[in-house]
Amino acid sequence: MRIVFAAATAAVTLALIVAPVASADPVPGPPYVDHVQWSKWADLSSLRVYPTDAARQASLDPGTDAQAGEAWTEVLTLSPDADIPGMQAQFLCHWHYAELVEPGKVSWNLEPWRNEVSEEQMVAAGCNPGGTEEPF
Repeated sequence: MRIVFAAATAAVTLALIVAPVASADPVPGPPYVDHVQWSKWADLSSLRVYPTDAARQASLDPGTDAQAGEAWTEVLTLSPDADIPGMQAQFLCHWHYAELVEPGKVSWNLEPWRNEVSEEQMVAAGCNPGGTEEPF
């Protein structure tokens, strides 16, 4: 009887060790975009995306590709004219890296005039391929 009890206890202990740990902080849900605003930087257009606190928190979790997609859909809902080649890649770069590099940055700025580049080039350019970031 003791052998069975010991084996059962060992199985429970093993199950507790290998069981996934439940996250105390679930990934926050939408909305991820507070608002967007088209602006001019010199004579160039820029779409300023103002992320919510939920977006800032969710973007720090590496497993939030679905949330990033939802956030991009919110951008397009607020500004359908943002559906321009290269803009989504800039947004995703900001989603994955802005809070790591510059926490609390007021807006994530996307520019339709920027070059379309590989993900590696996008990251190397600080999400701003083909020119510097606007100064505000």
